[in-house]
Amino acid sequence: MNETTSIVKKYFGVLAKEETYLNLIYLLLAFPLGTVYFVFLVTALALGIGLLIVWIGVPILLAVLAASWGLAIFERTLATSLLREDIPPMSREQEAGRSAWERLKAHLGNRVTWSSLLYLLLKFPVATIFFVIAFTLVVTSLALLISPLLYRWLSYPSWWGYWQVDTLGESLIATALALVVVGPISLHIVNFLALVSGALARVMLGRES
Repeated sequence: MNETTSIVKKYFGVLAKEETYLNLIYLLLAFPLGTVYFVFLVTALALGIGLLIVWIGVPILLAVLAASWGLAIFERTLATSLLREDIPPMSREQEAGRSAWERLKAHLGNRVTWSSLLYLLLKFPVATIFFVIAFTLVVTSLALLISPLLYRWLSYPSWWGYWQVDTLGESLIATALALVVVGPISLHIVNFLALVSGALARVMLGRES
């Protein structure tokens, strides 16, 4: 009995957890951010590589690395604050007295310099997939939840597309489905997607211990 109660509590507890909604915010933000990162980096890298023959590409590529480092710091901050991930610092403190050339060599030799750049490029396809899943689940859950308010004015299909909600009784059933089945399951899926996103950030945005 205690085990059953624990399972039920865990199943419905997702509705009341603050972490669930922080995870959802992260997933919804990831898509526009990933799009901006991808467009900027692909354009800038293509420009820098294309101009290497006349050496102008070198400062452009260095600027891209500097910008990607700043974006990666921002992403690490998002992951630690919204996903509550414990991510190690991206680099060790630079030793005092190092020249600019020595600092540049250390930066280029840092694994996180390149893994964070790859992370920013991968964020677009990964975030797009996760955004579509999360957005579809949330919109479906909300549509079912508020169907008693809207069924009289809208042609209100159900979430699987075969059931037309056009009576108060059916709309109440839809709301019950949202509260008992669709909503909790959707939020558990959202938490799983956030867990994957957090693991990716932890591996690619933090230096090895």
